[in-house]
Amino acid sequence: MPSRSNGPAADMEKVRTLALVGASASGKTTLAEALLQSAGAIGAVGSVERGSTVSDHDPIERRMQHSLNAAVMHLTHAGTRIHFIDTPGSADFLGQSLPALEAVETAAVVINAANGIEPMAVRMMEYAATRRLARLVIVNKIDAQGVSLANLLGEIQAAFGRECLPLNLPADGGTRVVDCFFNREGDSDLGPVDAAHRALVEQVVEVDAGFVDRYLNEGDVDPAELHAPLEQALREAHLVPVCFVSTRSGAGLAELLDVIVKLLPDPTEANPPQFLLGEGEAARPMTVAPDPSKHVLAHVFKVTVDPYVGKLGIFRVHQGTLQRDSQLCIGSSRKPFKVGTLFMLQGKDHVPVARVLPGDIAAVAKVDELDFDAVLHDAGEDEHVHLAPLNFPVPVHGLAIEPKRHGDEQRMWEILGKLVDEDPCLRLEHAVATNETIVYGLGELHLRVLLERLREVYKFEVNTRPPRIAYRETVTAPAEGHCRHKKQTGGAGQFGEVFLRIEPLARGAGFEFVDQVRGGAIPGQYIPAVEKGVREVLEHGAIAGYPVVDVRVIVYDGKHHSVDSKDIAFATAGRKAFVAAIQAARPIVLEPVVRIDIEAPEQAIGDITGDLSSRRGMVSGTSSGAAGSGVIRGQVPLSELSGYQSRLNALTSGQGRYTMELSHYEAVPPTVQQNLMGQHKQRDEE
Repeated sequence: MPSRSNGPAADMEKVRTLALVGASASGKTTLAEALLQSAGAIGAVGSVERGSTVSDHDPIERRMQHSLNAAVMHLTHAGTRIHFIDTPGSADFLGQSLPALEAVETAAVVINAANGIEPMAVRMMEYAATRRLARLVIVNKIDAQGVSLANLLGEIQAAFGRECLPLNLPADGGTRVVDCFFNREGDSDLGPVDAAHRALVEQVVEVDAGFVDRYLNEGDVDPAELHAPLEQALREAHLVPVCFVSTRSGAGLAELLDVIVKLLPDPTEANPPQFLLGEGEAARPMTVAPDPSKHVLAHVFKVTVDPYVGKLGIFRVHQGTLQRDSQLCIGSSRKPFKVGTLFMLQGKDHVPVARVLPGDIAAVAKVDELDFDAVLHDAGEDEHVHLAPLNFPVPVHGLAIEPKRHGDEQRMWEILGKLVDEDPCLRLEHAVATNETIVYGLGELHLRVLLERLREVYKFEVNTRPPRIAYRETVTAPAEGHCRHKKQTGGAGQFGEVFLRIEPLARGAGFEFVDQVRGGAIPGQYIPAVEKGVREVLEHGAIAGYPVVDVRVIVYDGKHHSVDSKDIAFATAGRKAFVAAIQAARPIVLEPVVRIDIEAPEQAIGDITGDLSSRRGMVSGTSSGAAGSGVIRGQVPLSELSGYQSRLNALTSGQGRYTMELSHYEAVPPTVQQNLMGQHKQRDEE
């Protein structure tokens, strides 16, 4: 398509950006490889099985034969530079897939014709719609045996809307494709081309009243005149094009490149990115123009940290022209850094470039201050500019982790911090209640890959185990406790006597310490020692070894000795009096209960609700989700969810997922409490 202007703006019109998204085994990586080869960017097509593709360059990816990271590539076709990002297809790696949507105009959802519409394709279509991207469906493996492409197209329209219309159609048994936008002649495997052409044109002209009148009066409109309404239809999701390809035979690859160049939006034609100015509730939308003459705004959507090369920040330019040796600031930092070398990426290879324009995807290396989601700029007025946050799934699969070698705790935190920096769906925390370092991810595979990177990339060995459950202890009735601590060992002795009573507080109220001693029975200087003894019990527990919560302690009487009373005596008396009171106050053990949302195929809902009931869970409601899925909401004790993803996979053929968050604490069943108390007693004896 000829440029519509001259200069830098014309250069931007020759830029396209796509993210290849969808389920694992849909053929995204092989498609990327075939497009690179078809455009002459590489000499030969690599193989996922041999580990020779451009995008799967990580050693762990090659061994597992699955994409684990988003990989950026580019090619040139018909004078147009096409940036595309190959993304992982597993839901465990949404922290890599979702940020790719921040860097592109078009989300290309790849569907394996043999497998049909899979949950990941549905999710990525929904995410792309939320970010107001143009969407393109690419049906791959159209020459697979036993596939009904007509039925599949019907399923696509049923799942994603009647606006999903083919731009080309398979012909001659899937050995080639025939255009049905610019062309209206001929037949295809799915029927006459003319019918598909008319459906496309009618869908596009609907967004422009002037073209509707022409179409009604003249019976057709030259597709070459429909560029503006086509881009509007893509922006407004009034049209979701469908293209057919076979990466095995090459059918449809050249046609797909032509579609990208001729029909998909350039940076000036897409919906503007959702930038905000300001923080928190004061943030307001702002317009960022894809204008190469304005000041620079670029968004870092991916960060990698190599132990030998250092940190690499990969970004999309949204405004301005960025050149080598430019001075840029990061977010609210006013300290600029110099862009030493500017790269475009071809998988793991860095291709130096002199400048990049709005729409380009590029990278800078060895800038330690760069973080995921940072905004790069060269104007002080932009220091509080940021993109609207992505709605990432919450990582709920935890693993307690510790170094194999004592003394390596600090190094472990540093390495884990780097890995967490690379993936917004990893979370690292120190659980004070259980004194554990816990890393959270989106699934078992997610965490397994993390451990393999620790071992293979950083040569760091760790021990892992399921996180301990953060149980609590509390009381259910008022009670009193008393201790007279007297110790005489020759010389100065120890003496302190404490009377106290305890009362249960409302769940979540915490702890209160009240001094009601009168007449100096316990001198004021010893009251803090009594509280110290009480707090020791709060930390270590009285019946099962877990922290005590939601209790009021009232110290109301005691005795002291003018010579033998000391802080240690009153701390000991306070501790023992508190333990005695707890044991008389009908103590119970509390367990964390979480709110859980489970999304799964509708046919599995009954099995899942039954399984939740067997785990002491309660279902609070169900609702319909997208494309034949259902959502179950309920509550369940956290202790019952150990290994739950594996069970959910078994119930849903791997299509179920869940999120959870802490709801409240409630009493464990008596049998569980007896077991916990027995384990505590055994530990004490050992």
